[in-house]
Amino acid sequence: MKKTENKCMLITYADSMGGDLKALERVLDTYFREEIAGVHILPFFPSSGDRGFAVINYDVVDPAFGTWEDIDRLADKYFLAADFMLNHISIRAEEFRDYMLRGDASRYRDMFIRWEEFWPRGEPTEADLAVLYSRKPGGPCRAFTLADGSEVRLWCTFYEEQVDVDPYAEATREYYRRNLGRIASHVPMIRFDAFAYTSKVPGTSCFFVEPQIWDILDISTEPLRETGTDMLAEIHEEYHIQLKLAERGHYVYDFALPLLLLHAIEFKRTDRLRHWLEICPRRQITTLDTHDGIGVVDAAGLMTDEEIDDITRVVMERYDRAFSAVPEELRKKDPRPNGIINVGGKEKIYQLPGTFFSDMGEDEDGYLLARAVQLFTPGIPQIYYVGLLAGTNDFSCLERGEGGREINRHNFTEAEIAERVKAPFLRRLFALMRLRNTSAAFGGEFSVRQGKGPAALVLRWDKGGDFAELTADFEKKTVEVRVPSGVYGLDG
Repeated sequence: MKKTENKCMLITYADSMGGDLKALERVLDTYFREEIAGVHILPFFPSSGDRGFAVINYDVVDPAFGTWEDIDRLADKYFLAADFMLNHISIRAEEFRDYMLRGDASRYRDMFIRWEEFWPRGEPTEADLAVLYSRKPGGPCRAFTLADGSEVRLWCTFYEEQVDVDPYAEATREYYRRNLGRIASHVPMIRFDAFAYTSKVPGTSCFFVEPQIWDILDISTEPLRETGTDMLAEIHEEYHIQLKLAERGHYVYDFALPLLLLHAIEFKRTDRLRHWLEICPRRQITTLDTHDGIGVVDAAGLMTDEEIDDITRVVMERYDRAFSAVPEELRKKDPRPNGIINVGGKEKIYQLPGTFFSDMGEDEDGYLLARAVQLFTPGIPQIYYVGLLAGTNDFSCLERGEGGREINRHNFTEAEIAERVKAPFLRRLFALMRLRNTSAAFGGEFSVRQGKGPAALVLRWDKGGDFAELTADFEKKTVEVRVPSGVYGLDG
């Protein structure tokens, strides 16, 4: 198993680049052996929904994707990351089915959070609900019927096939130890999905509540300490939370970068972006796109509310123009409602739908500029598979009866990939990725300064006599890369 490296990392579903894990390996070996050093494979376990995030069990790889042998073979060539759902399990999981069958007699009874037991008075007050960080209408509560006919109401933050777990319960802690230990024997990095939602305290937002969140982090990382497995917490919120985790030595996500870059490119100003590059964590995973879209709340505090509204409006106008071509009967599957959260009784946009390339108006020069800045930003650059191929919004998923969130999750055939990698602007991107993986300068010191003109930035890495310097002009949408031998060729 290869250990985590400071090189380009792909994030993909197991079946999105060719159809299964063997095809993924073929695609990587054929087209991206020098460009991709690591792969985060989104949940590849048996699941009952949410595109893999409602895991039934972690014992095996879903046979539709392959086997543990396929995972291990990839792990010998690329450093891998896998997901663990810290906050919830599938309602089809053995533990939950046992609870539904046996009720209070189940050894898993305390694993699940009974709504009336959570609140001191048996029910939340209006004030409790007002401060709750809620992802769906009606709040995080769902009723279930036990085998004996009695009803229980349980905490359910997300979708129909998922139910939350209590991280303090001994049954949950054993569940963590067993499953995290198994995953850690195959991959060097594990992402804790929905980590911030695990800290539930009455009268609070129930989202990243301190100091409880740090106790939960100790509980959940205990199985990883023996193997030295890296932990990556998945949290979408304003940047101070990421800084707190980074201060404790953990990898964090840079989910603020996408909106900052979109704003800089659209409005030709770099002050917000430059400030973030100066203060952002160095031990982080950088992103431009994810399977859920582009984060909005992540840029809070780094941009004003007006600036966030401005770039959100531009992106949504582009999205709406494209979505208007969808037949009217299919528009009810619009993924936008999934990008709304309720905080303090008020709705706000959480994420933007669509692919990053589509949200940029399919601007090839602007796209290459954004990726170049990502590759020079401190941290491991993680590139979503749709973004690697500059994929566009796939509205045909609605005609196939799939959910609206699949617009940003097109499954590429090997033939599609073979054709797409020929695009000249992608060849230039791949050349930059090769530089990112091979230059020793990226293991040195980072600096950023204003370029010639208010819309230009210079990002530079230095290590000994080696350096790599990017000049990014947001007015002209051009990039120039210099290395000790001169201007680095970007012709692919």
